[in-house]
Amino acid sequence: MDIVQSMQIFVRVAEFGSFTAAADSLGYSTPHVSRSVSELEVHLRAKLINRTTRKLALTEVGVRYLERCKAIIEDLKLAELEAAGAHLEAFGKLRMHSPNGIGHYHIISLIAQYSELQPNVDFELNLSQVTPDLLAEGYDLIISADSRVPDSGFIAQSLGTTYSVLCAGPGYIREHGLPEEVGDLKAHTCLRLHDPAFPKGWEIDGYDMDEIISPRQTFTVNVADSIAQAAKENMGVCLIPSYVAAASVGKGELVRVLPQVRANQRSISVIYPSRHFLDAKVRTWIEFLKKHLPERLMEDERVLRSGASGILTPAR
Repeated sequence: MDIVQSMQIFVRVAEFGSFTAAADSLGYSTPHVSRSVSELEVHLRAKLINRTTRKLALTEVGVRYLERCKAIIEDLKLAELEAAGAHLEAFGKLRMHSPNGIGHYHIISLIAQYSELQPNVDFELNLSQVTPDLLAEGYDLIISADSRVPDSGFIAQSLGTTYSVLCAGPGYIREHGLPEEVGDLKAHTCLRLHDPAFPKGWEIDGYDMDEIISPRQTFTVNVADSIAQAAKENMGVCLIPSYVAAASVGKGELVRVLPQVRANQRSISVIYPSRHFLDAKVRTWIEFLKKHLPERLMEDERVLRSGASGILTPAR
């Protein structure tokens, strides 16, 4: 028994006051309409319509049930219109996940800009280093800053590429000197960032970093902002993502070390379940990301290049 269809038939019978007229308006046979109402009464264990040879009359229960049915059917129509229009107008809550660094330095600012264009979209942003299960945790999309995007069956669109750079605090450089080549790092304190995307730590092409970096663990942390802060405190040399480094290098709080080195290359991607029936809020947000995030990553590049020319001459 299709309860919704039976309710619609009952409403039409009540409105027309006739099984035959209701059947004609719906394109059903009169016996089908009569049987549907009877089955609905059996299902409810209540008499809805008193039938005589000349007319139909709703019972007291039928009158109350009719109003409920009309409200439910109207809600269903509104739900259908809302769902069907979701691909046309951006509205509702958008749940997304991003890694800490890219989220803090770029995604939040982009959300603010997007919200001026689409004020009916609310964002719920989760920041963490651990990539969640997109479907199980109910996200509309996730931003990935992994070196490799897993083959998950989801849609992944590239938003650009980034890399990590070596930095140190001005005070540390004045005291310990500026390394001129990668091998010189043996004589320096190297701070460690625990990054799930790079479990081996520092990855610089052509070098076995395990042989260069001292195994002595002076400081290890799992958030790039924190390792950058440690470098600002002149604790040693750090390797941090370009979007974290750019903010501090631009202010002179950190100095580029070995500016020719680009380590821990990574891709920035947006990952979502499907292209089919994509909500307008998801579609327009992805389009906004694809247009504006690469611009911000290029600005990071510009800042890092300008900060690589030697803003500090270390004392020897």
